[in-house]
Amino acid sequence: MVTEALKPYSKGGPHVWFVSNIDGTHIAKTLAELKPDATLFIIASKTFTTQETITNAETAKEWFLHAANDPSAVAKHFVALSTNAVSITNLFYFFYWVGGRYSLWSAIGLSIALHIGFDNFESLLAGAHWMDNHFRTAPLEKNMPVLLAMLGVWYINCYGCETHALLPYDQYMHRFAAYFQQGDMESNGKYITKKGSRVDYNTGPIVWGEPGTNGQHAFYQLIHQGTRMIPCDFLIPVQTQHPVRNGLHHKILLANFLAQTEALMKGKTADEARKELQAAGLSGDVLEKLLPHKVFEGNRPTNSIIFTKLNPFTLGAIIAMYEHKIFVQGIVWDINSYDQWGVELGKQLAKKIEPELESDAPVTSHDSSTNGLISFIKKHRA
Repeated sequence: MVTEALKPYSKGGPHVWFVSNIDGTHIAKTLAELKPDATLFIIASKTFTTQETITNAETAKEWFLHAANDPSAVAKHFVALSTNAVSITNLFYFFYWVGGRYSLWSAIGLSIALHIGFDNFESLLAGAHWMDNHFRTAPLEKNMPVLLAMLGVWYINCYGCETHALLPYDQYMHRFAAYFQQGDMESNGKYITKKGSRVDYNTGPIVWGEPGTNGQHAFYQLIHQGTRMIPCDFLIPVQTQHPVRNGLHHKILLANFLAQTEALMKGKTADEARKELQAAGLSGDVLEKLLPHKVFEGNRPTNSIIFTKLNPFTLGAIIAMYEHKIFVQGIVWDINSYDQWGVELGKQLAKKIEPELESDAPVTSHDSSTNGLISFIKKHRA
């Protein structure tokens, strides 16, 4: 997300690719773009026990050695980022208490630093530090992370909202919502309190979103006139990185940003809609039939987050703001925002199922649904 958002600041820096999915397509398509002698592999794993990361790293090493044919060359092309003292020559260490989804500020940010340059990386850190100080010192009624957090709690626990949309009006931030899907849902998607009891209230929301104006032509209909209340954060820079046609594109983008938040707040009354339809020449039964569809209830909650320009400092501050928001909500809900036991169960079962897929022998050790799915896979694999 960060390297995409700060792409304009990467001129002269090395190109970066990221591989996270265990799906072989991801590593295969990425390696097809690379030259072994000009590639540095950065293996980022907190514990060096995550199956997906280790498998992809081993595949990359195998691909590299096929071209290099010299095991001693591996040390010149592979480095590790970890809290674990793994037996790798080039290890960038970070402390064990750094949570993975909060780790870009640590050695995990090496790929960012290489891509945008260390001066820009330090500016990213400075922006986050500024927000840290703001969060620590600002009074609650002026504290941005606290206000965002409490608004979220208000809508989730008082109005029953289940989702929260992140809508950046900047194409460089196209991975922002996906980034905070993990940041928020893996942190606060829990029903057990820190004391070990089950909550009797809702906790973390479903986080989703897309860049504007793409989202306007996809799901804004539901936000405006759907039966669910969906709180939204709208984010936009005043200044664009690309003032195409003397800034025309960005002027239109700004106008859409402002129009959407105003429309969600104010809506459109039946009287206003009737006057519009009459001005368009409609009357009688035709007007009355169309009228209900033209009414917008409004009072749909939004936060408008406007900043001067998307640069390393600003992005650092925005990311830290949302991190602190998530922390505050975890405190209010009395849950631990820094564990993720829910991720473990699937991993445990996958380790059991993997060896069962090696042969054509029938499997009966699972529930009937899973047994049936395994049987289908074995029957139809090449």
